[in-house]
Amino acid sequence: MGASAEMRGGALAPLTVVPQHVAIIMDGNGRWARERGLPRLEGHRAGTANIRRTVEACAEFGIKVLTLYAFSTENWKRPPAEVRGLFALLGEVIDRETEELHRNGAQIRHLGSLADIPESLAARVRHAVEYTRGNSRLVVNVAFNYGGRAEIVHAVQRVIEAGIPADQVTEELLASHLYTASLPDPDLVIRTAGEMRLSNFLLWQAAYAEYWSTPTYWPDFGPEHLHAALYAYGARQRRFGSL
Repeated sequence: MGASAEMRGGALAPLTVVPQHVAIIMDGNGRWARERGLPRLEGHRAGTANIRRTVEACAEFGIKVLTLYAFSTENWKRPPAEVRGLFALLGEVIDRETEELHRNGAQIRHLGSLADIPESLAARVRHAVEYTRGNSRLVVNVAFNYGGRAEIVHAVQRVIEAGIPADQVTEELLASHLYTASLPDPDLVIRTAGEMRLSNFLLWQAAYAEYWSTPTYWPDFGPEHLHAALYAYGARQRRFGSL
């Protein structure tokens, strides 16, 4: 995945195709910190500092929907001190970035459940979502306390609660009860830190997404890496199961 294929005369090559929806599994914060002799939480802090840069790059490249995997339902298994630290960092990001995102026309959406989340943090999430609701330049989905399986279960529960007969349940109906209802499915899923797993992320929505992995840790993931992913995406032929 070298940069040379995406460079022309030292400049980024033009993109022929830009995906509408890009989803990113932000991985490698802990390893980034360990290699620098820092506590894991400092890696997470460096990762949150990279969010604005990535959002700005997505807007510049013309992406309309960005989904960031911030905290999974499985992350509760981490040491309590680390979980508390992650929550504190998310609160700092909301306080620091919401106004800037709003000024730049970004709409913040939350994917996941706010159950079991400290109320002070849950209230800040709800405020950011409501405050930016009318914006349309870029939708920024924050998958927080999110799990793909839990999302599907939640959607099925909502269908049952609505009393919809089984013979009326379709893929379109179930999709309309997911957290991402009304949004296009991701065209491209990017994972940093070299892993090759979806890790319970957008399991329904990413059924036909293209996948791109980079060994770069999330804190070091810059616009040039995003461009490399978009460039590779544009070279692929998507068939969605057909010939």
